[in-house]
Amino acid sequence: MPTTHTAEPGIRIGLSELIDMRHRVREIQLFSRPGQRSPLVGLHHSKLRGRGVDFDQVRVYQAGDDVRNIDWRVTARTQEPHTKLFHEERERPIFILIEQSQRLFFGTGLMFKSVLAAQAAALFGWAALDHNDRIGGLVFGASEPHEIKPRRSKQSLLQLLNRLARVNQALHTDTAPSDSLGLALRRAREVLRPGSLAIVVCDERALSEQAEQHLAMLSRHCDLLLLPVSDPLDHALPAAGLLRFAQGDGQLELDTLDASLRQAYHREAQARIERWEVLAQKLRVVLIPLTTRTALIEQLREHTSAQRPGSGR
Repeated sequence: MPTTHTAEPGIRIGLSELIDMRHRVREIQLFSRPGQRSPLVGLHHSKLRGRGVDFDQVRVYQAGDDVRNIDWRVTARTQEPHTKLFHEERERPIFILIEQSQRLFFGTGLMFKSVLAAQAAALFGWAALDHNDRIGGLVFGASEPHEIKPRRSKQSLLQLLNRLARVNQALHTDTAPSDSLGLALRRAREVLRPGSLAIVVCDERALSEQAEQHLAMLSRHCDLLLLPVSDPLDHALPAAGLLRFAQGDGQLELDTLDASLRQAYHREAQARIERWEVLAQKLRVVLIPLTTRTALIEQLREHTSAQRPGSGR
């Protein structure tokens, strides 16, 4: 039985902190509502496979609205363009896959990557429950994957968060399987029905060929939200002399004063970033990279601003 540690701010996270994330949901709109589109994750306004839509209301046409939904009768009567608004059926299954592995048990920013991943999973979980969706998930990476089937129940989310906190607090010297993300995605493909939303929170380094294949197949009948987590040290080495890194019984020494080494390290990091971007564009899914450099809510707000029409980005 792995040792369980008490919550240490920024290093480990406890169940109470994950539960408290429900109070942060009101700070940012993560999911669209009828007549109120979320610029962050407009997934509930996308063409959802296997789900119906119901007419909700008519309002004045706004930039970015689908011209196919213009109500010509109201437009002719008022001499001003109006558009029809719809809302999808409720209780959509949302499945959160959260990595908690040894490679995430690290950080040079505000927190460890494992803590940031847990915070993101909790925030989206509470937002989904508030949106009347069914919530479930899978914690993977450090031990046997633990799965919670999607249900529209606070108890279901609490079970997921409890497991997440327990695995997070036990992180220390566990070694992740060679492709724990691929295994988790394979399980998601087995349990998710068409029209579901899969939220993937994992280490930026976790993307393998097998994981890409599973994501491509999953995207055919489910929507995806990709949240790769990184630390500033993942992208650039400081010129700090000899650095030693340990993992299990192995140890690596790097001479960071070697400029060619720092450049090669940075190129590899850029290649990882581009790989995620190319994949998201190819699958036409939402990608929100997260970093330990900045608080979670601030990053999501920045993404929200970038997605607004007329932002120029």
